[in-house]
Amino acid sequence: MLPLFLVAASVGIGNLGAATTIGVARVDARLRLRIAVIFGLFEAAMPLVGLLLGQSAADTLGTHAKLVAGLLLCAVGGYSVLRELVDRSPAEGSGPPSTTRLLVLGVTLSVDNLAIGFALGSYHVNVVLAALVIGGFSVALTLLGLELGERLGERLGRRSELVSGLLLVAIGIVIATGVF
Repeated sequence: MLPLFLVAASVGIGNLGAATTIGVARVDARLRLRIAVIFGLFEAAMPLVGLLLGQSAADTLGTHAKLVAGLLLCAVGGYSVLRELVDRSPAEGSGPPSTTRLLVLGVTLSVDNLAIGFALGSYHVNVVLAALVIGGFSVALTLLGLELGERLGERLGRRSELVSGLLLVAIGIVIATGVF
C-alpha cells in the first residue's frame, strides 16, 4: 500500500507543477474545477491500462518483475529530470488555457503513468483502489498547484516538475532493490 501512496504522490507532484504554471493566470473557480477533473481523470485512467498490462507481465516475469518495474520508473523519472534541466524555454501562453489545451496537457502529464501502472501491477494492486488513490492525489495536488500558482508564480512550477522526476527515480530504486 505504501508504494501506491508514494507513486500517487509523485504523479500528483507533476500535476502540481503544471497547475502552478496555469494558476499564475489567475483562473476562476469553474476553470479550476475543470482542470482538476481533467487531470484527475487522465491520471487515474493511464495507470489502469498499465496496471492491467503489469499484472499479466508480472506473472510472466516472475521474480524479475520488481526489478524491471523499478528500472522503468527510474527511466521515466530520469527522462523527466533531463527534460526539465535541458528545456529552459519560458512557459507558453499567458492566459487561461482552452479545454483542448487542458486535454492535451492531461494526456501528456499522464503518459508516463503507463510505466507507473506496470510497476504497481508487479505488486498486484487492486485496480479500482489504485485509480481512486492516484486520481484523488492528482485532483488534490492540482487544486493546490492552482492556488500556489496564483500566490507564488511560475518558479515553483518548474521546480515541482524536477522534484517529481527525482521522486520517480527514488521510488524506482526502492522498488528495484526490493525494499518494499
